[in-house]
Amino acid sequence: MTTLFRWVGTSLGLLACMTLLAACSSGSVNSTTASPSAAPTEATAPPPPPEATPSASPAAAPGQNNYANLPRLNGEAIVEMVVKGQTVTMTLNGTDAPITAGNFVDLVSQGVYSGLPFHRVVRDPQPFVVQGGDPQGKDPNFPAARLGTGGYIDPTTKVERNIPLEILPADAKEILYGQTFKMAGLTNATPKLKHLRGAVAMARSQFPDSASSQFYIALADLAFLDGDYAVFGYVTEGMEVVDQIGQGDRIDSMTVVSGLENLVKPGN
Repeated sequence: MTTLFRWVGTSLGLLACMTLLAACSSGSVNSTTASPSAAPTEATAPPPPPEATPSASPAAAPGQNNYANLPRLNGEAIVEMVVKGQTVTMTLNGTDAPITAGNFVDLVSQGVYSGLPFHRVVRDPQPFVVQGGDPQGKDPNFPAARLGTGGYIDPTTKVERNIPLEILPADAKEILYGQTFKMAGLTNATPKLKHLRGAVAMARSQFPDSASSQFYIALADLAFLDGDYAVFGYVTEGMEVVDQIGQGDRIDSMTVVSGLENLVKPGN
């Protein structure tokens, strides 16, 4: 399930990361629908990270480098998402996250997100995220408890399209691919695109290169996710609409209103 987070952490891992505010806690509504617990407080562990539960489709293994076969965004694009008749504007950053933003813009341009539900919304006891983007949600008869397990199936390959974890350290010239900051030994680094309130980022499983179509929007500053998940844009208008999104609410439409000419697809 591509809920905010495709996590497969253990309770021991959770306890180990409590003091570090790392995105490795575990917790779920049930065994099939991973849902984040409360955002971290002094008395509570960090919520489960924005992950997507692995589906039956093969996810890219760490280090798999087929990036040339993925769409890229060279520059900026603006996307408008309509939920319950109200508009949310997202500005996407293809300069600092070209593959992640390019994948999203490509899926938006194909109409993948229109009609999909937000299957994971966590606000209590503190604001965390709203998460959606599971293509299985277009089927009104698909079990709600299983939403978050799907990704975008490429019509050409007939398998789930996965993208690499892509994070640019704030003080670096090159983007880090396929590794979290911890995996790369960047213990003191901060990303250029941070998990601020309104950040738009990709959900994934425990494998760094497993994000597909599921995304989330941060409802608060979530610094403990920095360096583990890829932010690729921000809500620039309509955050009050995001604050009202409920679990099960559907995306009426999502369209690229500018910057589509910056999308470069493989072979173009």
